[in-house]
Amino acid sequence: MDASKAAPAKQVSSVLDATAEEEYASLSKLLQDFTNISSIDKAWTFNSGNGNGTQAMFSISQPNLLANKRKKFMLSTVISKENENSVTFQWAPFPVEMTGASAVVPSPSGSKLLVVRNPENESPIQFELWSQSQLEKEFHVPQTVHGSVYADGWFEGISWNSDETLIAYVAEEPSPSKPTFSLGSTKGGSSDKDCNSWKGQGDWEEDWGETYAGKRQPSLFVININSGEVQAVKGIPKSLSVGQVVWAPLNEGLHQYLVFVGWSSETRKLGIKYCYNRPCALYAVRVSLYKSEASELELKESSSEDLPVVNLTESISSAFFPRFSPDGKFLVFLSAKSSVDSGAHSATDSLHRIDWPTDGNFSSLEKIVDVIPVVQCAEGDCFPGLYSSSILSNPWLSDGCTMLLSSIWGSSQVIISVNVSSGELLRITPAESNFSWSLLTLDGDNIIAVSSSPVDVPQVKYGYFVGKANKGTWSWLNVSSPISRCPEKVKSLLSSRQFSIMKIPVKGVSANLTKVYLRGSLGFGEEALQSLPGKVGSQDVNDVLTAIDHVIDMGLANPSKVTVVGGSHGGFLTTHLIGQAPDKFVAAAARNPLCNLALMVGTTDIPDWCYVESYGSKGKDSFTESPSVEDLTRFHSKSPISHISKVKTPTIFLLGAQDLRVPVSNGLQVIYHIPFSV
Repeated sequence: MDASKAAPAKQVSSVLDATAEEEYASLSKLLQDFTNISSIDKAWTFNSGNGNGTQAMFSISQPNLLANKRKKFMLSTVISKENENSVTFQWAPFPVEMTGASAVVPSPSGSKLLVVRNPENESPIQFELWSQSQLEKEFHVPQTVHGSVYADGWFEGISWNSDETLIAYVAEEPSPSKPTFSLGSTKGGSSDKDCNSWKGQGDWEEDWGETYAGKRQPSLFVININSGEVQAVKGIPKSLSVGQVVWAPLNEGLHQYLVFVGWSSETRKLGIKYCYNRPCALYAVRVSLYKSEASELELKESSSEDLPVVNLTESISSAFFPRFSPDGKFLVFLSAKSSVDSGAHSATDSLHRIDWPTDGNFSSLEKIVDVIPVVQCAEGDCFPGLYSSSILSNPWLSDGCTMLLSSIWGSSQVIISVNVSSGELLRITPAESNFSWSLLTLDGDNIIAVSSSPVDVPQVKYGYFVGKANKGTWSWLNVSSPISRCPEKVKSLLSSRQFSIMKIPVKGVSANLTKVYLRGSLGFGEEALQSLPGKVGSQDVNDVLTAIDHVIDMGLANPSKVTVVGGSHGGFLTTHLIGQAPDKFVAAAARNPLCNLALMVGTTDIPDWCYVESYGSKGKDSFTESPSVEDLTRFHSKSPISHISKVKTPTIFLLGAQDLRVPVSNGLQVIYHIPFSV
């Protein structure tokens, strides 16, 4: 090759490399700016005591991509409602990082704050009790008493009693001592190493799958915040994993009850994260107390025989998130009975009520009352059913019977009010809003919430009721907050984007489902949701392709620039789409994709799900640990790997080496067989 021609080519290549490197650096900085946008996780309000408004505390978090963790902060504010149409939030100048804090729980009166710190080694668990001005007390609980306190949002339960002297909580039961093995006896002066001794791991115990690897058993404990004494709550069967504990209203005498959720593991434990189809029930257990010389309630030692556990919800297959009414007369809870009965991981919820026996006589327990039943089919924009993943610790308005919830309604999350006595339900966030709203906390009868959209960063909102009783409406004010601030380039990019929610005509469905968004999703009624199991890889793929063609025909999308991205089950759909529609997408990204059900059934923490996805609800009853040849053949036919030879789309795979839900082998198998991938 002529050297005089080669030199300019190298120069052009160097310029291109420099330009590409500059572009990559710019995109990397933009990605970091986007991921640095904070999320608002929780909030609490406190009476200031001087009549000058309300104090509030916001728990916010920010991703730390390099550490694969989230930084947690607290940001305080003072709320002043100047008049009906105006509210002012006076924010602290800076947030405070909550380094090492696993849980933060204010007392009911707001005068105390519990901070729990779980160690990353064998050190004790720290319980810190703060007043407004200082650290009042600190207790170190050794791991011979119990392991880490659960702060996972599911088993998690930390509850103060009414006089704020006792705290009930869920923690890992203490680990048994590890056995020591030796090949021979110790000779004079020789060490354990010299005689080949080693410590074993003890008996293997099954865990609850993804995110619970290494966890043994969530158990119930009570700590006395005056003495630091910790007691395990007795009488609970070993077969029950416990969570979501709350103190029941104080009875006459010195017996008080704890109500908790129990998941039985008499057969085997299957993955529970995001799996509401695991049967569970509400239980009550009695805690014996006595009055100390200072007239404070103290724990009393009792035998397990004296404290029988009562199943409060035997007639229903699922019960969780127990909440007592302010007057203590009834207990409200959510149920995922539809999920348990069908095998679907997350189906339509229902809300129920029990009249609480204030005398402690559970033999007179009334039947379970349905407050919000499962909605099979939603007409138009009517209430589609309840889809709620959490309830505030205190969700009640001042009337004592109206509770507020966040719930998915169509393609958005909204806030609803429910009168648990009459069953009256209202959507209280704006009906014309396509934003998603999350309930953070209550300020008396006013609401602090956060709203966001695919093109709008989280924005704090303040809601208040205008009018009288049933004739009024809810109004919402925008709250200026430092939490929603972001770099100008991010603002500019977001402001140039628009989003809308459209109904897509779908062919070949029942008359009730002629227009839906995407069948199988939450927020559209039980019939639409249950239409997908057994039809995965066909119905969902066709719905997505129909939606793509619809927006292309409307001129909203360029057919030469369509890409697809999804994770977990979204990765299942992504890899199905690039196999079944190989000319549709210019690029794809699949994060921990489920690619082969036949491989997954023997390696995942949710093998039962493979049957439900392939056979529908009847697969729940045919689940076995030893799938037949016919089962494996069907699993394969329902999987993206059956279309792998047709893939043309350049695809990037992001795989988690420790994923127990969709093990890394699922993605690797496809990578080895796909014509090309990254």
